[in-house]
Amino acid sequence: MTSTFHNEIKLGEVNYRLSATTDSDESMVLDLLGSLDSGEVIADGRLRLPVEGGVTIGKLLARVLSAHTRLRSRPSRHANANQPWTEALDTDLRAAWLTSPETGSPKLIRSLADAMERSPTAIRARLARVGCDPDVPGRELSATAAVLLGANSGGTQGKT
Repeated sequence: MTSTFHNEIKLGEVNYRLSATTDSDESMVLDLLGSLDSGEVIADGRLRLPVEGGVTIGKLLARVLSAHTRLRSRPSRHANANQPWTEALDTDLRAAWLTSPETGSPKLIRSLADAMERSPTAIRARLARVGCDPDVPGRELSATAAVLLGANSGGTQGKT
């Protein structure tokens, strides 16, 4: 016996319609259609799956789509995250670290991160690359520490 269930929802500008049809005792077909009010189709798909797996597959789809949506919609907190460091930025970071009156490393790192629109972790990592001791504001890395951390004593390292 064939049975069909329909459900519709509007999300933003898109009207979604999902139909589940069992065409036999063994399989089910899911049809999804997403369209704008103008009638333009922007989402369309069909899945055929075993009837007994419907609930489990539904839960799996919900988890995957929910995770994907969260990843896609999460804006970066830092405008310059994942942007390359330039020689000028390295010079500015080094100068700010070496001339700062701040005595607390974490506080200064947060301040520089805010000013440069990067994460505190990115600032701390970059400080070592430009030859600054990330634990002590105003201090350069020792020659030994610079070699160990791959810092360039001139204040800039390859852009990454």
